[in-house]
Amino acid sequence: MRTTLTFESILTSDPETVWAWITSLDGISKEMSPILRMSAPKGVRDIASTAFKPGVPLFRSWICLGGILPIDFSDLTLLSITPGVGFVEQSRMGSMRFWRHERTICPVESGCRLTDTLTFEPRLGGPLAVAFVRKFFAHRHKMLRKHLGAF
Repeated sequence: MRTTLTFESILTSDPETVWAWITSLDGISKEMSPILRMSAPKGVRDIASTAFKPGVPLFRSWICLGGILPIDFSDLTLLSITPGVGFVEQSRMGSMRFWRHERTICPVESGCRLTDTLTFEPRLGGPLAVAFVRKFFAHRHKMLRKHLGAF
């Protein structure tokens, strides 16, 4: 059962600030906290400055429940990255038959619109897995609005 979900936030921060946030491991961690945390190799601070080839995994990230208990992995793979505009991630994950995350920034008056479009197919759990992803990304956008301001 392949599902597509879209989440959108209008933020008061400028696009450059939002870009730095969404590509930094610190920003990603703050968005996911306290529910999940993604690991990264030592020295990796952001995905924007990590050399990549489209479709080739950057690294394996362990996804930890509560920041402690490993419950999944992602072979983090970018298909494209456009500085200041967005990226397309399509990663192999233990919990998903298919995972694609498109994240885009669009300038608006006095800030920007951040849109996440997720297309995924859980290996197990069907509707329960879809509900978790929906709640988790709603939480991420709540944290984005908290840290980056919202209209």
